[in-house]
Amino acid sequence: MSDTVALRAAAAADAATIAATIAAAFMQYRGRLVPESSAFRETPEAIAAQLGAGSGAIVAERNGTMIGCVVTEVLEGDLYFGRLAILPEARGLGLAKQLMAAVEEEARRRGLPGVRLGVRIALADNQRLFQSLGYREISREAHPGFDHPTSINMRKAL
Repeated sequence: MSDTVALRAAAAADAATIAATIAAAFMQYRGRLVPESSAFRETPEAIAAQLGAGSGAIVAERNGTMIGCVVTEVLEGDLYFGRLAILPEARGLGLAKQLMAAVEEEARRRGLPGVRLGVRIALADNQRLFQSLGYREISREAHPGFDHPTSINMRKAL
């Protein structure tokens, strides 16, 4: 059996596996982020509803097993991506970059002018990754109940 990674568009039937992949991938942030990531509240039902309402997702699979995913939606005329999730055992393979490239290709296919994302201020390594791929800060925002910014919004023009 090949160890080739394949990317594909998610289907509603993938919702439970996407939720589990997000939970496992985000576990490294448990206790590091204030407020805690809302990724821990993702449910298969909510993801299925998002997919049914027009949001999208791209999954990465190796030997038929999901090892990463990203969720997308149109936001302010751009394609927004969130919940970029790579299972711990699949890190270091360049999957984050592959998934982001797939998001950018989807935005181009749709004729959208850019791609957006949000990243926590506390996650400097993630910020550096996104900057290295051409994403630039466009604004900062505070989560509800905070009087200071907790998140950075970034955008890449295509």
